Formats: sequence, C-alpha cells, structure tokens
Amino acid sequence: MKQYLDLIKTVLEKGSTKSDRTGTGTISYFGYQMRFDLSDGFPLVTTKKVFLKGIIHELLWFIKGDTNIKYLVDNGVKIWNEWPYKTYSESSEFKGETLDEFVEKIKNDDEFAKKWGNLGPVYGKQWRNFNGVDQLGNIIEEIKKNPDSRRLIVSSWNPVDIPSMALPPCHSLYQFYVNDGKLSLQLYQRSGDIFLGVPFNIASYSLLLMIVADVCGLKPGTFVHTIGDAHIYSNHIDQVKLQLSREPYPLPQMIIKNHHDNIEDYVYEDFELVNYQCHPRIKGEVAV
Repeated sequence: MKQYLDLIKTVLEKGSTKSDRTGTGTISYFGYQMRFDLSDGFPLVTTKKVFLKGIIHELLWFIKGDTNIKYLVDNGVKIWNEWPYKTYSESSEFKGETLDEFVEKIKNDDEFAKKWGNLGPVYGKQWRNFNGVDQLGNIIEEIKKNPDSRRLIVSSWNPVDIPSMALPPCHSLYQFYVNDGKLSLQLYQRSGDIFLGVPFNIASYSLLLMIVADVCGLKPGTFVHTIGDAHIYSNHIDQVKLQLSREPYPLPQMIIKNHHDNIEDYVYEDFELVNYQCHPRIKGEVAV
C-alpha cells in the first residue's frame, strides 16, 4: 500500500528526533494526510501480516460502547492488555502475576475482570455516551435524514474524562461526508504509532466507514486519514525499513456478508476478507 509506505519514507527523511511519554524516543513528523478510495480495495497493509481479527473485534467493541478488555480477551485479542496490567501491577493487590497470568484471571474470573479489566471511559464510552449523548447513534440517524450536514462529527476527546482513561484517545475525532450516494470519513489522529498502530487505524476506520455506509444504505467512498504527531519509535526503525524493502501486493477486498439496520447487531462472522496477500509478520514491542 503506497500511501502507508510514503508515510514511512516522509517520517524517516523529514522527521525530527523527539522524546516521548514512554521514554522510548521517536522520529516524529507533524501533520500528514493519506487518502484511500475504498473502490480500489480494502486498505490493509500488505508489507507485513496484520492481525485483522483484532481489528474487527476491537471495532465491534468500540461500537457497542464497551470499555472492559474481557470481551477482547475472550476473543483472543491482546492489544489492550498492557494498560490495565500496568494499573494492576502498581496496586496493593498485585501478587507478582505475569501479564499472561493477569490475562488468564481476566478471562476466568468475572469479578477480577470487572475490577481490573476496565480501561476507564475510552473510545466506546465516548462514541456511545459522551456526557449522556450517543454520538454514533445520533450521527447515523442524521446521515439518513440530513446527509448534507457538515456536523456529522464524533469526538473521542472528552477533556473531563481524560484523567480517568487508561490512555487518552489517539484517534480523537472523525467526520462523515455524503456525496453522490457515497459515504466518506475523515479521521483526525492526534498521535500515530506508524509501525504498530497506524495500520490498525487505517483498516479499522475504513471498516467503520463500510459498516455505517451499509446501515445507511450508501456506498463506501473515501477514507481520509489525518495525523498530527506521526512517529516511528526508535525500537521500530529496522522494522519499518524492512517494510520499505518489500514490494506491496494488490489490495484485498472486504465483504460485509449480512446487512443489519442496527449497527450494534454486526458480529465478527459478518465480515470476510478475500484475496489478501501479505509478507510475513514483523514483531515489535508496544510502548506503554
């Protein structure tokens, strides 16, 4: 996928060395935009294998307004585990469990999961209950009634709730746009981890666009991805250079097999990715 590889090149060539909250260090570039016409295919990175199962389950988790990792853990998705584990490991109840042991307790002990699996009022909470407002539900109804509106916006950035979040929202605001029977979406992402996070974000919001278009009886248009602080962590430099050395494959197609009138009714089995060719997985540590 050329747009993603061009982002890597830009940050490596024009970025600045910066410190960061995690202490890892980054090469950072401020203000970058990519565009993906979904008629060209589903924008899933092909220069490494991407964990699509995690992308789909995380998005469904957001859509349902859930903020506890138990749903993700039960479905084999590990991408949020480090943050509640860090909170637990700093508590007086910590008994020296490893991350894997912590995850097993989340999976098998409902009371433990209820207490220690919650991330605070992160994405799902803000999408579906922003100070009492169901932003996503309201926007879907507005798209149906008033598709030319310029107010089709969902914000995950709620300053009141940020101190209570395990991680303040990186993908912080998105806006829908309807034209000629097609639905487009622009995401503003304040902070983008280019190696680990951004491939997930591209695919996740492209799929969100497809789902909302399906609910509203529209065709998917363009996903526009705008990133504020686009950065490569210092321990991911070799990984992104390896991706640049690989020739990307043609994009796959994403099929929504079942239509639903209610966005909360979509399940993992409703989605099928076809013709996905990719290079092997590349490992990298997440900065917490």
